[in-house]
Amino acid sequence: MELRDLGSTGLRVSPIGLGTVKLGRSVGVKYPARFEIPDDDAALALLRRASDLGVNLLDTAPAYGTAEQRLGGLLHGWRDRWIIVTKAGEEFADGRSRFDFSPEAITASVERSLLRLRTDRIDVVLLHSDGNAELDFQSVGSFDALARLKKAGKVRAFGASTRTPQGAALAVQTCGVVMLTLNPRDRQDEPMVEAAARRGVGVLIKKALLSGHVADLPGHETGDPIQRCLRFVFAHDGVSSVVVGTIDAEHLAHDVAAAERAIADPT
Repeated sequence: MELRDLGSTGLRVSPIGLGTVKLGRSVGVKYPARFEIPDDDAALALLRRASDLGVNLLDTAPAYGTAEQRLGGLLHGWRDRWIIVTKAGEEFADGRSRFDFSPEAITASVERSLLRLRTDRIDVVLLHSDGNAELDFQSVGSFDALARLKKAGKVRAFGASTRTPQGAALAVQTCGVVMLTLNPRDRQDEPMVEAAARRGVGVLIKKALLSGHVADLPGHETGDPIQRCLRFVFAHDGVSSVVVGTIDAEHLAHDVAAAERAIADPT
């Protein structure tokens, strides 16, 4: 896959990124089918297959159970091959999420992620929004904390993974990267994709494949619903990468091929 600019961050990312929640957490997720967390051999095989396919973006988070710790070990010796995106502001324990967007909590979260990932820098850190505090990120100092970490060289770019159009608008106006929801059924963030492109903000897309529920799309019986979703997403200028959460290497290969077709022929 040909790499794409992540806005004006100076980072270049593959059109498909690999989400890693299934490497570390199997409870409290909304996928249509149950799954078992893969062992280290299977996880490493997945990462190698992703690399062979040209994928260079890995998306993780403290809220993804043990995903960060596992990646820290699995990427030993080839960490520089990857653009790593992680989050701050949400922790998941005892079956529930807890949110804290104070500057102290954001700083502590990033420092923990650096240790877990066994790296000296994180390429992108996104505030892991709960949908309620998004408009307070600036006033409480969440973005300021990330800016200080960037100045210290521990973070290369930062932004937010948002849940509301209002939060998306704030992130586009304030940050270098935004993660938005976009698919044929959920288009509320669509104007912000276009606004981000105008401002040079990098756009990562989540839930492009409806978190695995593509069969819920009307008309899914005809044609490939994955191809349909990716063609819809990549028709938007400014989209840098679509993050897909899979532990099936063949599913990943299918998504990569579908993305390449969608980019080559967006009509």
